[in-house]
Amino acid sequence: MITPHEQADPTQHRADRWLAVLRVVVGLWFLKSAGTKLSWFLLGGFVPLPTASERWINFLPKRLLEYAATNRLDWYHDFLLNAVIPAAPLFAQLTAFGEVVVGLGLSFGVVTRPTSVIGLAIMANYLLATYWVGLCQQGFHILLIACMVAFFATPAGRTWGLDGWLIRRFPRSFLSRSRLT
Repeated sequence: MITPHEQADPTQHRADRWLAVLRVVVGLWFLKSAGTKLSWFLLGGFVPLPTASERWINFLPKRLLEYAATNRLDWYHDFLLNAVIPAAPLFAQLTAFGEVVVGLGLSFGVVTRPTSVIGLAIMANYLLATYWVGLCQQGFHILLIACMVAFFATPAGRTWGLDGWLIRRFPRSFLSRSRLT
C-alpha cells in the first residue's frame, strides 16, 4: 500500500519496514543474550519453568566486582557494591527475564513502547557498569540505547508486529489510542 507521502515522493523508502527489521534484529539479539543466562527447573518434579542459570547467578557478582573496581561514578560504584552484588541472585533473575521480555516484545512487535523502556533501563545499567572498561563496551551499549529510544519514539511494532495486527484487527480498542504500541 502506497501512502500519500510516498506518492508525492517516489524515492521515499519504506522507513517503517527498515525500522521493523532493526527492531526484530535487536529483539533476536536480546533473546540470544538471555539464552546464555537461562536454564530450567522442574516445579513439583514435573512442570518445567525457566530460571536464571546457576552459572549466571555465580558469574554475575564476580563480573560486577570487576566493573565496580574501575567504575569512576561513585554513586554507581556504591550501588553495585551495596545493592546489586549482595542481591546477585535477584539481579541475575531480573536481567535474564528482562532480556527475555525485551527480546520477545521487540521480535514480535508487541507492546513495543513499554518493552523499549525496559530495554533502555537494562542498557543504561549495562552502560553505567561497563563505561570505564573500554570504547567497545561504550559503543555497543550506546547503540542499543539509541535503538530503544527510536523504538519508543515511533510506532515500531505496527509494521510486521503484533501491535499493528491488533490495531488493524480491533480498530476501536484502547490500543489504537494507546501509547503501548
